[in-house]
Amino acid sequence: MASGKEIRGQISSVENTRKITKAMEMVAASKMRKAQDRMRSSRPYSEIVRNIAAHLAEANPDYVHPFTVERAQAKRIGLVVVTTDKGLCGGLNTNVLRVVTNKMREEEAKGNSIVTVAIGTKGLGFLNRIGAKVLSSVVQLGDTPRLEQLIGPFKVLLDEYNAENLDAIYLCYNKFINTMKQEPVIDQLLPLPKETLKVETKSHSWEYIYEPDAPAVIDTLLQRYIEALLYQSVAENIGSEQSARMVAMKAASDNAGNVISELKLVYNKTRQAAITTELSEIVAGAAAV
Repeated sequence: MASGKEIRGQISSVENTRKITKAMEMVAASKMRKAQDRMRSSRPYSEIVRNIAAHLAEANPDYVHPFTVERAQAKRIGLVVVTTDKGLCGGLNTNVLRVVTNKMREEEAKGNSIVTVAIGTKGLGFLNRIGAKVLSSVVQLGDTPRLEQLIGPFKVLLDEYNAENLDAIYLCYNKFINTMKQEPVIDQLLPLPKETLKVETKSHSWEYIYEPDAPAVIDTLLQRYIEALLYQSVAENIGSEQSARMVAMKAASDNAGNVISELKLVYNKTRQAAITTELSEIVAGAAAV
């Protein structure tokens, strides 16, 4: 059995660890609220852009944008993998990377080729380890990512799609459900689903004045819509990261408290045994005299 001094040292060490995890939990809670606000604020933008593009597409049925054209056979696939830069967030990255791995196996079984773009250090490291083809990457985005940081790496994949070197692009990230639940999802980014440019309600007609012309405006709007979807996925992933970290650090703090209670119990038993032994020795010595 360990001595009382060693157990006191262990208790002190675990208490220091608990202070760190408690602080990280509080920081994550604060960042989570800001990430949720950022996530909610970006949603209306993409929805408004989608609605305007849908109205323009309805007004110009003869023009079909390449982003909406379904390829005959999707033989070349692009994956945008969104993960975190830091760890200590439970199984968040593991879950999304498991989904990515299953998707890659599924496509490879069909004989399709796959290229990837990594957003986040954890995803980049994983893709390099498994030997996946990484066209571009961006890491160290911080807690407040900017769209211009994402456009560069993503444009590499988009140029491949426009050149018809890719038939489909998928977006893999953690969708924020609530504080306790984050769901790994794979959404088809391109070609855009047909319902994307579908006008939901037709309470009145729309008439626009175009400059320079309708196709150029639709092209620009759909480009912005795709970029908005990408930014939204990163914002959702950051919100999921902070929620998962808060929950993981709370669990770590609770576990540290349990360990401290157990160590204190062991320490008290050790101390009691030492006192009992000492009393026995004193009594035995007195009896011998």
